[in-house]
Amino acid sequence: MRIGRTLLAAVAVALVIAGCRTAEAWTQYGEELTLTDTTRIADILADPDAFVGQRVLVTGTIVGVCEMRGCWMELASESESETLRVKVEDGVIVFPMSARGLTAVAEGVVERLELTQEQALEQARMHAEEHGEAFDPSTVTGPVVSYQLRGLGARIAAE
Repeated sequence: MRIGRTLLAAVAVALVIAGCRTAEAWTQYGEELTLTDTTRIADILADPDAFVGQRVLVTGTIVGVCEMRGCWMELASESESETLRVKVEDGVIVFPMSARGLTAVAEGVVERLELTQEQALEQARMHAEEHGEAFDPSTVTGPVVSYQLRGLGARIAAE
């Protein structure tokens, strides 16, 4: 009986220690996450208007981070070709460039963005500048509609 209690206590301590290690394996950015149910990025992208205005929790691999300010990260769903941008308020949350390739969990509100032809041109110009690419205005047609997650909080797995 005494061995059973000792074993049970040892298992409980091991679980607590393991839980602490798991908690430390993530870095928190912005607000604490409040949602527990995850929405698949692929589901949002399949019918984005159905999610506009909804607060969701998504998870994915970070395939891109804003190189200028760290103000957004691009999360891939199960397929790297399906991505959702998590945009945060400039300077309030800053995602590190080193996060590329890591897993992230982000919570926020799905937004629909509508850009005029002029806004789409400016966005494409800035993108080309950030990536050191040539900018060809003839490739930009507008207006442009896109969707993103207005990020409120995120956790990024440790390397």
